[in-house]
Amino acid sequence: MLDTPEAVFEALRENNERPYGTPRTVTAEELVEAAEQFEEKDVLVTALLELMSAYEYAAEHRKSPVVFARILTLWEEVPGSFSEWEARQVLWRHKWVTTSLLQVPDVPLATVDGWVGRMGDRYRAAGEGLQPVAAMRHRIAAHTGADRESAWDLWVTRPRERLSDCLACETRHQGLHHLDAGDDEQALRTWEPVLGGVQSCEEEPWVTQAHALLPLLRLGRTDEARSYHLTGYRHARGRVGMAEETGLHVEFCALSGNEGRALEILAENRALFDTAGAPLSLLGFLTGVQVLTRRLVEQGYDTTPVAGPVGRTWTARELLDHVSERGDALAAAFDRRNGTGAVGERRRARLARRPPLAEPLALGLRTAAVPSPEGEPVVTAPPVAASAREVPEDFVELVEKARELADAGRPGDEELWLRIAERVGADGHVHDARLGPEERLRGELAEHRAFAAMEDEDKAAVKAALAEARELFALAGMPERVLTARARLASVGVEPGPEADEGRAELDTVLAEARALADEGTATTEVRRAYFVVLQCRAFLAHTEAMAALPDVPAELRERFEAAVAEAVAESERLGAPERTVNTRVYAADIAARSGDPERAERELRNVLRVVEAAATPWRATRPRGLLGQVLLQQHRPEEAMEQFHGALASAAAHGDTAFPVARTHALLGHAADHAGDPGAAVRHLSDGASRLDREGDASGAAELRVELADVLARADRQADAVAVLESLVTDEAAAGMDERALAQARLLLARGLRELEEHRASAEQFLLLADAVEPWEEQFTHTLVASEAAVALLGAGNEDAARSAYDRAVASHAKGPNPHAVAEMMRDFAAYAVSAGGAEGLEDALEHLRRADEVLAALTGDDEDVARWYQSGATHYQRGRAYAGAERFPEALAELELAIAAHEEGGPRGEAPRAEAVRVAALVEANGLGRPDAALSRLRAAINRCREAGLDQAAGILARVRDEVSSRRGG
Repeated sequence: MLDTPEAVFEALRENNERPYGTPRTVTAEELVEAAEQFEEKDVLVTALLELMSAYEYAAEHRKSPVVFARILTLWEEVPGSFSEWEARQVLWRHKWVTTSLLQVPDVPLATVDGWVGRMGDRYRAAGEGLQPVAAMRHRIAAHTGADRESAWDLWVTRPRERLSDCLACETRHQGLHHLDAGDDEQALRTWEPVLGGVQSCEEEPWVTQAHALLPLLRLGRTDEARSYHLTGYRHARGRVGMAEETGLHVEFCALSGNEGRALEILAENRALFDTAGAPLSLLGFLTGVQVLTRRLVEQGYDTTPVAGPVGRTWTARELLDHVSERGDALAAAFDRRNGTGAVGERRRARLARRPPLAEPLALGLRTAAVPSPEGEPVVTAPPVAASAREVPEDFVELVEKARELADAGRPGDEELWLRIAERVGADGHVHDARLGPEERLRGELAEHRAFAAMEDEDKAAVKAALAEARELFALAGMPERVLTARARLASVGVEPGPEADEGRAELDTVLAEARALADEGTATTEVRRAYFVVLQCRAFLAHTEAMAALPDVPAELRERFEAAVAEAVAESERLGAPERTVNTRVYAADIAARSGDPERAERELRNVLRVVEAAATPWRATRPRGLLGQVLLQQHRPEEAMEQFHGALASAAAHGDTAFPVARTHALLGHAADHAGDPGAAVRHLSDGASRLDREGDASGAAELRVELADVLARADRQADAVAVLESLVTDEAAAGMDERALAQARLLLARGLRELEEHRASAEQFLLLADAVEPWEEQFTHTLVASEAAVALLGAGNEDAARSAYDRAVASHAKGPNPHAVAEMMRDFAAYAVSAGGAEGLEDALEHLRRADEVLAALTGDDEDVARWYQSGATHYQRGRAYAGAERFPEALAELELAIAAHEEGGPRGEAPRAEAVRVAALVEANGLGRPDAALSRLRAAINRCREAGLDQAAGILARVRDEVSSRRGG
């Protein structure tokens, strides 16, 4: 019941805790009506100010000036009803009215100018400085484009005043001035304090992040652009008051090759199409949508379904026409009002932009593919390497080029053979005799079908294609090609055991025939090439058998493998073509690495690279470099590994090796960069790897990489970025294709990330979903962990009843699947919460939780729990000390804190940081609770020195500040 001023004030306080949006605005309107019933106007003043705030941050700019007019009337009639803060707000919110009037093209510009004039009069009368007035005049000039430079000078040459905009907002507008002038670099330099977190406010850094996206993209600063999109859009999502910024995120995605992501943003923000209260912001949103839809139409997606205004279905073409018409009309309305063409010119400039990057920017997010006009999802193909070869139009040239590449062992012939197969299979194709027997060409095509089937691991198709090739080469009179087909048939897709025994016998026969041909005095290059293929096939079969026997390869099998490799290498050197056995040498390195001998593997691979270099066949170095990178990573040499991975990727691109596993190599580069302490590079490569795996249709592999990416981001203190990545993984569509354990890991990281961001309600939701998912698992201790963390998250969300239910659930789960660390941590968190309630009841509740934690920890046994024991004991004593201190039972508090200090000392170097925190609280208890500042100072000085010796500069700084405070109160 809102029948007393006290009840309305309490309702206003509750409403102030809600996020800005329709529910808060509607409630604020109702509270104004309730406040009007009272004779005293102080509650009405407060209610009107709250309603004005709700309109301001929910983009109801048409309504905000009307409310302010009522506030001004009350200010003139009953100024005593305004508190000191509210009186200051009357002057402060003059600026809000200026920006609100600018938002609406129906308001004449003379009215806006007149309002700013009255604002100046009120500021003078109140004795306030006029810099805020100059700022508003610059805002008008920036919008209209008239007298822009003079208004800028009048603003920035004045010192800041008490009523100036917050520093972060002023910085944003100063950067926008430079951006409008076309100076991306100066804009970004100006924004550094905001983007770097030095300056912030209710709107910042998120608004500036949106404006910085394209300047960063144009300057090639893609890592920052990626991060600001991830964090900035999370904040803007669903906020009506951030329609313009949402449009900038849509535009950024459209121009960075992430059209699918842009379509998802549209689907999440359909309500913004109906933003009637802020026409200028709506124009910004519509322009971003127009950039996107025009790109879709230009790429042939005219009929692709897209999310538009609620009430009907839309295609890309239909939405483009709609937003174009609405946007043009709005821009024209503003230009008519302003008497200039500035708004329309800015809009046309945005629409003229084209993607500044040659390749799509991997954002690290799991994004749905853009649907095709037929409704099927389109997987964007990886970018074509700049060095990709042109495909000859002449059929004879095409075949000769493909044969040339295949004979040299060069990559890039796959696409050519596909084109040849299309031409041969077309109606009316006639074989050209210049290419030799038709059976030869058809045999080559069958051979390449076999290679493609090998990639797909289709054993039956491989065998069938190779058998066909063998018969066709025999008909073509090419015995050397018959031998290679036979050798591949005997070695590819062969299972260890009797099948391998048969294959080995066949290979011995084929090898004898191939050697006889190769040793003839008239042996051709083609014959010797076939001989090397047979030798490689023998090594490949032995490699297959050895791989199946790992990690303990029997001596006989190992000897057979090494003999096959040695023979191939010796023969290649005898015949003067050592580069022909590069793959065989790589097999040896692979087995060595997998057998736990990375040093030998490294020697083998470096020798391979020397052979490749000496033979001037750099295209053969791609895979050896990639494997060498893995071997170096195995030896904990991440910087050297990164160099090899980069080299492998560069080699693959330079030589058009489309079969090279680029996505997986980016993943390995991400691992290596993480281990090398370079989180920026790790994020870049893990994002790229995940994006490429998406394009390859490997959703599971992409999800695993994104979980790793989120972990890297979280450890780099980029929790909001990590949460954005994880949120894209746990949607219903994405989760449906994930392994349940990978999904559980993603949810756990997401729940913890949301907790770090203090989004406790969302965190609790994820923890509860996870608890239900893992409850059936055999590893019950996992459920105990999740239930414990869910309880703490619910407590943080203010849902005490649900928190206590989750607490009981965790304790019950602990009885079946013990997880003492998690349960004790939960109990300490509940103790801390109880202390915050205050009073004797809170203390008793806290002590009971800590008693139960002691019981849980008493069960810790085994040497592997030693580290946990000192930490857990110290943490529990520390929390008990805090509880006693909160109840002003200082002697008992100090005794517990001393026990905490002693426990953490047992942890050695790892215990120094928690020990320093226990010392801090103990010193405060001594100085403030027990009146012993000298003892506190002595304790602090010793602890500061200890922290510095341990390299804990931050902890030393915190203790030094406490020391200074105690010393100042003591009088020096």
